[in-house]
Amino acid sequence: MFSFFKKSEVPAVEAESKPEGWAARLKQGLTRTREQFGRKVTNLFGSGAKIDDELYEELETILLTSDVGVAATQYLLDDLRVRVKREGMEEAGQLKDALQQSLRALLQPLEAPLDIAGHRPFIIMLAGVNGAGKTTTIGKLAKYFQSQGKSVLLAAGDTFRAAAREQLMIWGERNNVTVIAQESGDSAAVIFDAIQAAKARGIDVVLADTAGRLPTQLHLMEEIKKVKRVIAKADPTGPHEVLLVLDSNTGQNGLAQVKAFDDALQVSGLALTKLDGTAKGGIIAAIARTRPIPIRFIGVGEQLDDLRPFVAQEFVSALFE
Repeated sequence: MFSFFKKSEVPAVEAESKPEGWAARLKQGLTRTREQFGRKVTNLFGSGAKIDDELYEELETILLTSDVGVAATQYLLDDLRVRVKREGMEEAGQLKDALQQSLRALLQPLEAPLDIAGHRPFIIMLAGVNGAGKTTTIGKLAKYFQSQGKSVLLAAGDTFRAAAREQLMIWGERNNVTVIAQESGDSAAVIFDAIQAAKARGIDVVLADTAGRLPTQLHLMEEIKKVKRVIAKADPTGPHEVLLVLDSNTGQNGLAQVKAFDDALQVSGLALTKLDGTAKGGIIAAIARTRPIPIRFIGVGEQLDDLRPFVAQEFVSALFE
């Protein structure tokens, strides 16, 4: 039997932070990355050294140990050399602004806010490995879309992990939105039913949870492909977004996840979580160079409004300031 959950009395939701508050939290959330990357770069460029091969080698080491990845590191170094030659730079101190410009240029193509216009309901299928923060991200996305005046419905499609359904119900209560679930059974069936309910109720956005899985678990990857096919049966235009939730702490393994899920599902957007817990935020640069899928959202905390659209300028500034 399918169950429809909606509570009339919900816990108080945290007040949404002001824009300037978000900038401060983003900076705070990236503290570890800034200490490991931005501070090392600042110290290197503030050494008064000349711009030479040794300086570039030291910068290369900093980039690689920050999980920027080989491809993105080479791109940034090559771009810096071009800027240095073009602008006639001689002192290392001149390189800080140049590196920020290179990094912004690399990340800018990933800045593509999710546009839900054109479909109602707009169906977002979420995927990711266990522990990436899918369920929490769904709760934060519900709050985000509600703040835009949109109605939201949650589909508890993670029928594999214990307590996943209950966790999603809690988020539904906190956001005062309906959660459609099934006590046991097939993930695709739950999501199919949720889409039908959303159509009947005139809901704007459906957030469909799926079971976490490792990309090496081929039989489970086949199941999630089935979920996508069933969504297309419920709505021939859907899913309208395949959002991969990625734990930023996983470093280069995260890049492998992006490739595997993209190959299986044609991922259209990324949500990067737990940036507040990693010293290796350079994974964003690695993604930009190797598999440039738009980063729809980044998360730097546990509050309901700690998930915001990715803005390259804000991110780079928070890394260096």
